[in-house]
Amino acid sequence: MSQFLPALKVQGRVIHALLVREMSTRFGRDNIGFLWIMVEPLLFAILVGIMYRTMRGPEDHGVSVFAFVVSGYIPLVMFRHAISRSVMLFTANGALMYHRQIKIYDFIFARFIIECVGHLMAYVFIGIVLGVFDLFPFPADPGILLVGYLYYSIFTLGVCFVLTPLSEVSEFVEKLIPVTTYIMVPFSGTFYIVSWLTPAAQDVLYYSPPVHAMEMMRYGLFGDAIAPTYDFVYPLTFSIICMLVGLMLCRLVRRDLVIE
Repeated sequence: MSQFLPALKVQGRVIHALLVREMSTRFGRDNIGFLWIMVEPLLFAILVGIMYRTMRGPEDHGVSVFAFVVSGYIPLVMFRHAISRSVMLFTANGALMYHRQIKIYDFIFARFIIECVGHLMAYVFIGIVLGVFDLFPFPADPGILLVGYLYYSIFTLGVCFVLTPLSEVSEFVEKLIPVTTYIMVPFSGTFYIVSWLTPAAQDVLYYSPPVHAMEMMRYGLFGDAIAPTYDFVYPLTFSIICMLVGLMLCRLVRRDLVIE
């Protein structure tokens, strides 16, 4: 512990420095700067929410269609952005690896934190603004809502840990990742509640970790208006296994990574 705690503090300062660098290079200091990370998912979610409300009307299964779609689309955008920005991440930041204190997984943590915090800000902001106009419900259970977002974030981080090193060693994986983020949509729980589907579909979607997280968030938001289906153990176990596999892949990739 006498060596671990100082090393942890060093890595914390490294990640903080990478966060500042990433935000400066990505958003700059002009206009609204870092707030773009919040505005972008807001625009996506609002436009998709308006489209679904136009097609399905103000309510479906007893809940607001607009609030339902917006509350599900923001976490989905977080997942897609985090994954897309993990592609060839080590190569893009290879020059920084000359510094002994910087580890390759620090880059993953830094970009993930930006996406996670930015989209959480978007979720809270749009909830407050739309709530003023009675277009978004006050959370029935804020605790389970936050737990669901945490589960969704941990799953996203676990997938990032696996795909980032794989994109460095395989061009096929690099090209496949953008397609994968679209295939993820029907398995994300964004546009449905599991109990609304057929028993066969429910059996399949039980094995999708983000569906459990999304059901938690939806129950935390809408309460007893929906009948959620989720498990606390399975999605967390899946995500932790992904992280462990990803850490091993990062170590293997680091040995052969050429720093230019």
